[in-house]
Amino acid sequence: MTSDNPQPIFNEVIHAPIRLRICGLLDTYGTMRFDVLRDTLEISDATCSKNLKTLAEHDYIQLDKKAGEGGKAYKVTWVKLTREGKQAFQSHVAALRQIVAGQ
Repeated sequence: MTSDNPQPIFNEVIHAPIRLRICGLLDTYGTMRFDVLRDTLEISDATCSKNLKTLAEHDYIQLDKKAGEGGKAYKVTWVKLTREGKQAFQSHVAALRQIVAGQ
């Protein structure tokens, strides 16, 4: 199925509220920094990390650590949906649309 017409498949992993919001943001904006994602969702580092770990364990997201601005010593974590994650999210949204439509 193409992303224009995904197969509706309810996904328990993605359905958890914070993970659903994470996937929605990543589907809309592409790659996001960890701190921006955390601040947008208004959650703690620990909560954000825990939910990202779950998504990563299912190969729904990719985490990349890169040097901070100007090559500073700290690392910045970037997050993006994998192809599998994008497909799973879009299929889950299609399943939710069916539920809302009473199907």
